[in-house]
Amino acid sequence: MTQVLRKLVTFDEFVAKYPNNTGQRYELYDGVIIEMPPPTGDHEEVIGFLATKITLEYSRLNLHYFIPKTVFVKPVEKESAYFPDVLILNQPNLVNEPLWKKESTVTQAASIPLVIEVVSTNWRDDYLKKYADYVRVASRREEMGIPEYWIVDYAALGGREFIGKPKQPTLLVCCLEEGEYRISKFRGDDRIQSPTFPELNLTAEQIFRAGTVS
Repeated sequence: MTQVLRKLVTFDEFVAKYPNNTGQRYELYDGVIIEMPPPTGDHEEVIGFLATKITLEYSRLNLHYFIPKTVFVKPVEKESAYFPDVLILNQPNLVNEPLWKKESTVTQAASIPLVIEVVSTNWRDDYLKKYADYVRVASRREEMGIPEYWIVDYAALGGREFIGKPKQPTLLVCCLEEGEYRISKFRGDDRIQSPTFPELNLTAEQIFRAGTVS
């Protein structure tokens, strides 16, 4: 369960007081500071596996991308700040980010080819809140229009409307196409179809099992 620490703070106040030496992660949801639940070992293995595979792929393609350690994603017109599980940044666009040098924060879709959230007990945030702010309707100014967003539900924690009945591990890829988002679901031996990395050779099951399947 997420824990509300304080209400109605601005993004600037949040960044100024963010306790980054505690080992605990916090995010800002519309002015409310949220303490994120501690990750499980399985959760961290899935993150590490994805970060490794994607790093190998953008390196192979000689793309100027990198995966940062601690960067916030902020919708421009909201007092919110998210700390994604895996964030791929487009380094050449960072010169256009007004908060990058001082606050290690990105606000522009052009800086974020792909963002990934690995679902944990606060699954509604990944399926609803973050989906709404990361992607949703790109023409709305308050939403970012990130080109690609993955929701990796390896433990089948999400609601049945998202992952089916009976529940089963599912990976959702949300892609921006002509101003609207298309959502594709991948399970089992389905090969992930990623517009950002079309030659990425990964199945859903490989990701769910954190690299134990060759």
